[in-house]
Amino acid sequence: MDMVVGEPLAIDLINTVTSEGDLTTSAEMFQRWLTAEEGRLTRPDVPDLAAIRTLRGHVATAVASARRGAEPHAEALDALNSAMRAAPAYRSLAWDGGALTTSTRRVGDENARLLAELAEAACELLTNPSVTGIRSCEGPDCVLIFLPAHPRRRWCSPNLCGNRVRVSRYYQRHKES
Repeated sequence: MDMVVGEPLAIDLINTVTSEGDLTTSAEMFQRWLTAEEGRLTRPDVPDLAAIRTLRGHVATAVASARRGAEPHAEALDALNSAMRAAPAYRSLAWDGGALTTSTRRVGDENARLLAELAEAACELLTNPSVTGIRSCEGPDCVLIFLPAHPRRRWCSPNLCGNRVRVSRYYQRHKES
């Protein structure tokens, strides 16, 4: 199953539902997604896939509203706030041998921390003015969304949907010849 990552984390979460299936249907597929997101998230040994799917639904609902400039449903916002409260973040100081360093830590088990990180990523996206610029991929049968860095970007991935569209156009031009 193809996977596209590299967008803001909340968009990557929404994009775990692809036209080919759902990357959260098994722990193995979800661990593959977490590996692709290396360094961005807590990796629980046994992810709570049902809770992840539920949170993803709330994130998708809130993002869909925010894209239109509309108020997200209170239920979605409550779910995001609850996930962040379940594993609150705090700053921690440490001495590295030459200077003080700071890092962000979270309380709670691995699943609570993962859900809080995903909810926090959604909050960052939802409060960013660029949220209204999120686009749907123009690739045939593609259900993914993306935040374009360039105004002419049309596909979730130039290597996946972009190639499919270009190959299709090439085939159509040469078929008509």
